[in-house]
Amino acid sequence: MLVADLAFSVPALLAAVDLVKLLAASQGIVLGVVIMLLTLVALCCFVILYKLIHISQAQSQSISFLDRFWESKHLDGIYRDTENLKYSPLAQMFRAGYIELSKVKKTSGRGDSMHDKMEDTANIERALHRARVSEMTKLENLLPFLATTGSAAPFIGLFGTVWGIMDAFLSIAAQGSAELSEVAQPIAEALVTTALALASAVPAVVAYNYFNRRLKVLSAEMQTFASDYLNIIRRHFF
Repeated sequence: MLVADLAFSVPALLAAVDLVKLLAASQGIVLGVVIMLLTLVALCCFVILYKLIHISQAQSQSISFLDRFWESKHLDGIYRDTENLKYSPLAQMFRAGYIELSKVKKTSGRGDSMHDKMEDTANIERALHRARVSEMTKLENLLPFLATTGSAAPFIGLFGTVWGIMDAFLSIAAQGSAELSEVAQPIAEALVTTALALASAVPAVVAYNYFNRRLKVLSAEMQTFASDYLNIIRRHFF
C-alpha cells in the first residue's frame, strides 16, 4: 500500500514543481549560478554528442582500414585509400609511416650497413609514434571539459543552494516572520541549483568514463598496428 501511494504521489509531485517558474524567480548570485549551470548543461550535451560521433567515426573507419590493410599486398594502393579515411587514427599512422619510408628509401639502399638499417627503422618508428600521439590528442580533445564539469558542477550548485538558503533566512529574519509558506518558495529556488548541477555533472562523468574506455581500446589497437607495421617494413624493406 505504501509503495502504491508513493508511486502515485511522485508524478503528482513532479507535476506540481514548476522548474521554469523557479528558475525565472531566481535573483542575484543564485541567478548567476543558474545561468552558469544551464550553460554547462548545454555545453555537456554538445560535447557528448560531438565526441560520440567523432569516436564512432574513428572506430568504424579504423575497422575499414584494417580490412583493407591486411587484404592488400601493395602499400601504394593502401596509401591512396587512406585519403578517404581522415578520421581513422590507424590510417593516419600508416600515412606517416609510409611517407617516412619513402624518404628513407630515397636516401638509402639494401646494401647499407646494419647500423644504417636500424637507424632507418628507428626513423619510421618515431614517425609512427608522433602520429599516434597526434591522433590521441585529437581524440582526447574536449574530454577534460567533461571531467572538469563532473567534478566542479556539484560544488557550483552547492554554492548556489547555500547562498540562496542563506539569503532566504536573512529575508525571514528581516521581516520577523518564519511561516512555512514564506520559507518554502525561496528555499525551493535555491535547491534548483543543486538539481541543475546534478543534471550537468552526472552525464558528464558517465560520458567521460565511457569515452575514456573506448579511447583505451583505440590506443591499444594503434599500438598493435604500429608493431605489426614495423614488422612488415623490417621484413620486406630492411
